[in-house]
Amino acid sequence: MAVFILKRLLMMAATMIVASFIVFSLMEFTPGNVASKTLGPYATQEQKDILYDKLQLGDPLLERYFRWVGVLSGVIEDPVQDPELNLGFTDPRGDQYFGNFGWSAKYRVPVNDVMWGKLGNTLILAGIAFAIIVPLSLVFGVLAGMREGSILDRTLSYTGITLTSIPEFASAVFLIAILVLWLGLLPGTANMQDFEQWSWASQMVLPVAVLVIYDFGYVARMVRGSMVEVMTRPYIRTAVLKGLPYRQVILKHALRNALIAPFTVILLQIPFLITGVVVTETIFGYPGFGRMLLESASFGDITLVEAATLVAVFIAVSTQLLGDIGYMYINPRIRFT
Repeated sequence: MAVFILKRLLMMAATMIVASFIVFSLMEFTPGNVASKTLGPYATQEQKDILYDKLQLGDPLLERYFRWVGVLSGVIEDPVQDPELNLGFTDPRGDQYFGNFGWSAKYRVPVNDVMWGKLGNTLILAGIAFAIIVPLSLVFGVLAGMREGSILDRTLSYTGITLTSIPEFASAVFLIAILVLWLGLLPGTANMQDFEQWSWASQMVLPVAVLVIYDFGYVARMVRGSMVEVMTRPYIRTAVLKGLPYRQVILKHALRNALIAPFTVILLQIPFLITGVVVTETIFGYPGFGRMLLESASFGDITLVEAATLVAVFIAVSTQLLGDIGYMYINPRIRFT
């Protein structure tokens, strides 16, 4: 087990290194030089020239990448915060620390002051949605899969296909039209601020509902399909013929084996709910991670885009590691080396 986790951690580190180089290279080759993109559109040409020399942007790409990694890891001082540049960039954490992603050109503050707060907001939204999606999907998927072809099974299949095929923006507009404009029951925005009429909890209802509607059908159908397959296995028929109570057959023999395949699907919802909810956050004005990434990319804030992309990759590879470990507990027959 320890050897397996160590190997996976080394693979995660290699993945992060490759991803960081790709992201850095792509940002370097976008229109305009790094000095101009770092300072933003309102900096003078003199400031851009000074920063260009300070960052040594004329050096080969590989050298610039290693300097960037050095700043990120805290080995090298952040050149942007050099007082001689007179740019006013001062990070309260200092100019040399681990996790220094640089300075945001859009927000004019250190990237860490922006990104982690936005990520925290998205984690709240994703956590609430995930806590609703998973139990609902498991319950309805298992019940439908227990009796293939029943009314519940057909209803879940049709409903799941319908909900999954509806884009997030369409369900969001529909819910806003009914619950906000027509009935006036809920606010149409979710900016994480309390108003006299609408509490924080009421603002979360519509964004969470959109994510649940979009994701529930897909996960429930995966659980249902796996349950249907398991119910046809010989060991299930043997357990029934031996006279075991049907409930015991489902809980002790069918359920655990049926969760092996959907386990990956369920875990894949974590990266989606954290980094893939750009549409939902944008429609409701939610100050989250996905909306921040979209706005920073539109503005050309390369440091914030680089940092957010690396965080998204880290979440994805961490989820994969959790999935591999989870397989070992769900099915003891699986052994990793």
